Order: sequence, then C-alpha cells, then structure tokens
Amino acid sequence: MEIVSGRTGKPHVTSQQFRQIIEGIIGADSCILPSGENLEPELVSNNSLKIRSGMMCHHGNVSSVKIGTYDEVELTNGSQGMKRIDLIVNRYTRNEEDNTEKNEWVVIMGTPAESSPVVPEYTQGDLQKGDLVDDCPAFEVHFDGINIVEVTKKLEIAKTNKDLSNKVAELNKNITSAVSFNKNITKMIGGSKIVTAKASTSVQVFTNSEINAALGVNDSNNENTIVSMANGDASVQPAHVGSSYSKGAWNAVFDRNAYAGSFRINYVIFYFGK
Repeated sequence: MEIVSGRTGKPHVTSQQFRQIIEGIIGADSCILPSGENLEPELVSNNSLKIRSGMMCHHGNVSSVKIGTYDEVELTNGSQGMKRIDLIVNRYTRNEEDNTEKNEWVVIMGTPAESSPVVPEYTQGDLQKGDLVDDCPAFEVHFDGINIVEVTKKLEIAKTNKDLSNKVAELNKNITSAVSFNKNITKMIGGSKIVTAKASTSVQVFTNSEINAALGVNDSNNENTIVSMANGDASVQPAHVGSSYSKGAWNAVFDRNAYAGSFRINYVIFYFGK
C-alpha cells in the first residue's frame, strides 16, 4: 500500500493512479465533462470540422480543448455517387521508451459504399493494463457523395452533482405527490360478480347502499367513489365493458348489445370519502 494524496518528498503520483481516481468518481465509461462548449462540432466545409472547447473523459483519461480555442480536423473528400462514414476518435498513446503520453484527434476513414456504409473499426485499449493505444469514438461524419450530410456526437454530457441533486429532489417530490394521492383513497375493494344482463347496452351492478355495505361506510356516491369494471369472461359475453353512474347506482356499460343471460363483471371499487 502506498499513499497517493499525500506528500512523500518526491514526485510519486502516476497518471495511472490519477485515472483510477477519476474512474472511481465518474466511472470507466466515456463522456463529455460539462465545460466550455462541450466539444460541440462545427462543420466548416466538406473537408474540415471544428471541435469547440471542452473536456472529455475516457477510461479515466481526461483530455481537453482549451476554453476560448478550438481544434480543427481535416477530412478526406467524399466520392461522387458513394456513401461513407468516417470516425473521429480521441486517441490516447503512450511512448513505450520514455512513457510519455498524449491525446490527439485522429480521423479513421470508412470504406465508401453505394449504400449502407459501415462505421470503421478502431483500437479499443485498456489503460489500466498498460495498453499503448486507446481510441475513444467521439464523432461520426456521414458523407453522401461529396457532401457531409450529418455529424453525430457519440458521447453524452455527464451530469454534475447539482444535476443529480436536482433530479433526486424532483423524484422525491413525485414520490411525495404519489403518496399523498394514495392517502386520499381511504377504502378499496375488488372482486367478481355475476349479473343478469338483458339484450341491451348496460346493466346495473352496484347501488350506493351495496357499496356502503361492502366498504363499511354510509355515504358512498358518485362524488367520492369510482367503480372500475371489466368483462370477466369474454368467451361467454364478448362485449367490452366500461362503467357509468346514474340514479344512485353504478352500471356496466357495453360497446354493443349483450346477450340476455349471465354476465361476469370483475371490478375494483375506490372510495375517497371521509
């Protein structure tokens, strides 16, 4: 075990240790860190792309385009009648002789095709294992003939602690609202009931007094009660079922005339009175 964040009398913190710290905080995935212009691409011409200021993280490795500046990447012209996808990667390299490291933009040109061009392959390294090259795909450039028709950002912008705190606060608020709503429903009961239907589009299922008896209340009505109903056996009665309140009773309402005879109604009764 060795100290990393303390004074030892000589330089001792390695880039690998720093990357471990970053991975522990941000994660090993690639992302744009909120800074500057968030590495926004700007197409200058069909063979030139500007990458605005910002900072990114890839496998714990942090690199940046300085604020107030931009990088310019040169692209190879497209071909008439052909489509192509170029991949712009942020390439990490380490010199094996002196262990110096650097990042730079590299354009990996795709193979032209008449249709359905594919994204070119890139080098996937593992910095914690000491790989010398590790590419982070940052942008796709889509050519149609000689024209660039789309530049796609491959990385998402990481959330800041403030963003995450705001999201947690929003979720907590929504949970509180849901709990408050649920507290408003003071009684709830479900079941199945067979009623005798006529060849018509409705049938009475519950009166207020029947609901009062079922719930143990004395004031159930259309202002504090909801009855949700469904067809409990469509093989016998094919009609679709809704519910409606009229003259002190809840009725099952059908989308067509029911067959005269038994009709199974499955129901849930929600009571939000006192």
